[in-house]
Amino acid sequence: MTSNGSLGGVVLAGGYSTRFGEADKAVADLAGTPMIRRVVDRVGSVTDDLVVNCRADQLEAIRRALSDSDVAPRYATDPIPDRGPLSGMQVGLEAFDREYAAVVACDTPFVDPTLLERLHERARGRDAAVVRLADGWWQPTQAVYHVETMARICEQRLAAEDGRVMDALERLDIVTVDEADLEDVSDRTFDSIDTREALRGATRWLEQSAASVDSE
Repeated sequence: MTSNGSLGGVVLAGGYSTRFGEADKAVADLAGTPMIRRVVDRVGSVTDDLVVNCRADQLEAIRRALSDSDVAPRYATDPIPDRGPLSGMQVGLEAFDREYAAVVACDTPFVDPTLLERLHERARGRDAAVVRLADGWWQPTQAVYHVETMARICEQRLAAEDGRVMDALERLDIVTVDEADLEDVSDRTFDSIDTREALRGATRWLEQSAASVDSE
């Protein structure tokens, strides 16, 4: 039976982090906390069931990174490693009996829970609610999807050997939320920490923010 009134959450962590170097960015230390822990804690604050999608060889390290979290995620491992985000979405979404789920990338540690709540409200009765950024690009990995519909579309597109997320979105009945309408959402919500340089920058920002609070 589908839980119609609740929101699930999928955190995508199955990529090989090629831009990040040899280490797995999902469990990289960001100012003393694993990056995926920051994402899971934020997504978990507005969802009542959370699934982490990853490769089987990542599972032990991710479990350790999340061992102190108040969120108790479930795990859905990729049957075929690193087929891209569309495959991760399918695997994660198929683990749910919720009507809607937020899908968030593991390298966005500043994801704003307010955004996910807003998208959940807007998605009702439709296939998805997706933000269109100021530059015209879509943000499909901080979005809310109708679980059954999106999982089916992912399966169909992968079977057609088309793993493009945008191709899948074109087949959905989407509510578009413009970035300009998100004044109360953190302007760092979409920051992607996918390189070592970005990690250093995010660490400096967190340390400076903490110092500013301490000095008040």
